Amino acid sequence: MGKIVLFGELMLRLKPFGKERFFQSPSLNAVFGGSEANVAVSLSKFKKDTRFVTALPSNPLGEAALSSLRYYGVSVEAVQKEGRLGLYFLENGACQRPSNVIYDRENSVFSLAKPDEYDWDSIFEDAQWLHISGVTPAISENTALCTKRAFEEAKKRGVRISLDLNYRKKLWKWGKTASEVMRELSSYADVLIANEEDVQNCLNIPLENRNTPSESYKVLCKNVKKEFPNVKYVAVTFRHSVSADINFWTCFLDGKEGFYESTRYEIQNIVERVGAGDSFAAGLIYALSSGDSFSRALSSGKAEFSEGEALDFAAAAGCLKHSIHGDYNLSTKEEVLALAKGNGSGRIQR
Repeated sequence: MGKIVLFGELMLRLKPFGKERFFQSPSLNAVFGGSEANVAVSLSKFKKDTRFVTALPSNPLGEAALSSLRYYGVSVEAVQKEGRLGLYFLENGACQRPSNVIYDRENSVFSLAKPDEYDWDSIFEDAQWLHISGVTPAISENTALCTKRAFEEAKKRGVRISLDLNYRKKLWKWGKTASEVMRELSSYADVLIANEEDVQNCLNIPLENRNTPSESYKVLCKNVKKEFPNVKYVAVTFRHSVSADINFWTCFLDGKEGFYESTRYEIQNIVERVGAGDSFAAGLIYALSSGDSFSRALSSGKAEFSEGEALDFAAAAGCLKHSIHGDYNLSTKEEVLALAKGNGSGRIQR
């Protein structure tokens, strides 16, 4: 099995403690994160061979960012030069108050790096899969060009491509709209991951309201495949937010063999929801690229996950992230499998 390559920006995240407002206390908690980095850590926790590709400042902050990934077993290939590290600020919501994100990543080293600065031959050596989030091309024209180049290089080598549309309104400021860029990039993908708002904002494909969410999402997935015949899998997450602390989480997959709906999770007392979509993406990539079977995933079985089992694994991974502080999902494969198989009681394991 080859490496899973992830391309994106690794940032410093600054957040008030608990669910305080910004500077309610004179301290901020600092961790590293970013969409593709979150996926990389999850996959590494699942024992996948991962390579994260980025650009970072050649200073102690850049080195600390690298160390945060290497600590979890992720190999990193980074362009390092003088400049600044991207930042983002997070204020966790509570009750009826929503979470809030403020980005400070303009003119970061990653945003300024150009396609020819990356060694694509080295990046794709022994690679089987490339994953990029729609956050990356939203940052700057340079990162959009790098994303397209990465997809072109992956296609030349027969590497499977997944794209999480991940629409971020606050980032699309550099001159082109999300749909202008993301529709072209989606033409390279084998696997598309999104929620219904991502599909509408990035692909201009509306959600048609049917009798049930399942029926609506089935039509949505079919319409995506109709416009992008290269796409083999369309995975859509559906979150119903009762409040910042109580969410319902369901996921859908239109695969090669059929359409599937995951278990519906009621998630209460949310610790943190940031990174849940990345955890879902990691779970799906793991299951679709794995040689393990769902029923024998703790052994060395050679049968693959079925499509429905792949969705169940991914949905469970996304659900568990709501219980973990920080950007990274630190759940193990065994913990995800246990939840996917119905063990969600939260009882102490002795």
